[in-house]
Amino acid sequence: MRRGIALGLFALVLVIGSFLAFTSPPRLLSLYDRARGGTAGAQQVAEGAAFGSHGQTLDIWVPERAGGAARPVVIFWYGGGWAKGDRTSYAFAGRALARAGFVVVIPDYRKVPQVHFPAFLDDGAEAVAWVEDNIAQFGGDPERLAFMGHSAGAYEAIMLALDSKRLVAVGADPANVKAAVGLSGPYDFYPFDSPRSIAAFSEWPQPEATQPITFARADAPPLLLVTSDGDETVRPRNANNLGATLRELGAPVEVKNYGPLDHEEIVMALSVPFRSKGPVLADSVAFLKARMGE
Repeated sequence: MRRGIALGLFALVLVIGSFLAFTSPPRLLSLYDRARGGTAGAQQVAEGAAFGSHGQTLDIWVPERAGGAARPVVIFWYGGGWAKGDRTSYAFAGRALARAGFVVVIPDYRKVPQVHFPAFLDDGAEAVAWVEDNIAQFGGDPERLAFMGHSAGAYEAIMLALDSKRLVAVGADPANVKAAVGLSGPYDFYPFDSPRSIAAFSEWPQPEATQPITFARADAPPLLLVTSDGDETVRPRNANNLGATLRELGAPVEVKNYGPLDHEEIVMALSVPFRSKGPVLADSVAFLKARMGE
């Protein structure tokens, strides 16, 4: 009897260990967030909705019992060094922002090595065009959009906010973009000195065209650039340099530094279990609501 129980427990440990081994950290965080009450106040209303011209998909989260006037929309792009990540693993971010009153869209995008710059940006632009055309049926206001992302997703968000020609090229209206938040994003990282940036960008013949700082402009939408001294993956100079350039041009920009938090802890702070690490969510929500309204 005891031998049977022991074998059963051993089998259970193997199953759990195999699950954890093949589950990404963001997906585990989303599961932990759910277990800690992260689903309260938010609901998913679309899963794997198709958009774009390359089989892309997206998820949509809204406030629970949403109704009444159309709500501002946040498009959130996840990180992963342009090489990994998926929309479902970032449910914790979608739920957190939906609970705060936004309609939240989390799109997938193509990745290295299947594609290189600018394919993932083109996918992001197509997501924006889809949102403008379709988000009203989910309670969102297509004329009040904000972009947000972490790491490579912050690159996506800030680049699309600054280089408005990419939106125009797919029929989206840049005037609908009211703000953008970049969490621990790379904005001024040429020359390429990491394997991931080399893989994603080095084939493009005009490297300056890959850098968000190149597209800094006085009439940019308001930006919040989040960084931290503890981030050794994307150094604070990226946010500091872009922020300084935008300020010199007279553009509205804020740079927030969360001290010792590392690269992953910045996005983890959006989740229920790790929100005490820093007010990343509260500060981002306050910034977005000030520019888009409730």
